[in-house]
Amino acid sequence: MYLIVGLGNPEGEYSNTRHNMGFDAINHLSKKLNINVTKEKFKGLFGDGIVNNEKIILLKPQTYMNLSGESIVKYKDFYKIPTENIIVIYDDIDIECGTIKIRKKGGPGTHNGMRSVVEELQTEDFPRIRVGIGKPMFKEMMVAYVLQKLQGEEKEILDRATKKAADAVCDIINYGIDKAMNMNN
Repeated sequence: MYLIVGLGNPEGEYSNTRHNMGFDAINHLSKKLNINVTKEKFKGLFGDGIVNNEKIILLKPQTYMNLSGESIVKYKDFYKIPTENIIVIYDDIDIECGTIKIRKKGGPGTHNGMRSVVEELQTEDFPRIRVGIGKPMFKEMMVAYVLQKLQGEEKEILDRATKKAADAVCDIINYGIDKAMNMNN
């Protein structure tokens, strides 16, 4: 069983922003795998299905970004999912816009959503897919930058990146994390 989590803020007000790359990837994955993410439980929207004989749960925590781990740990505990089968997708300012990176494990860096995930799971040992969004010219502009609505070419670039992130999830499930890293990084 796999828990695939996209980090973001509740859609509607926060749709189409840099900080919702995780949700956007889950939306692509939902279409690709024909799994509707419309059920509510444990402070999250989720959907489940079977892919290559593996149960898959797609999750979009509804706790707002900085408390994402609260929802994730409830799914992990309820379904008894090993942390190595929890794949988290999120935006990353330290990666070039439109680039994705898969990692087996690692710290949260400056990402508050990932800080919550690491704190709640009490480990850094879980796979993640980072979607590069670039960074603003000045650090003081960070909040406005990540919550800004996307437009034009950047929107198209990040849409392609979130589709690549969705494909990378399938690569991890089908081929394992090491081969998926070689294929996508």
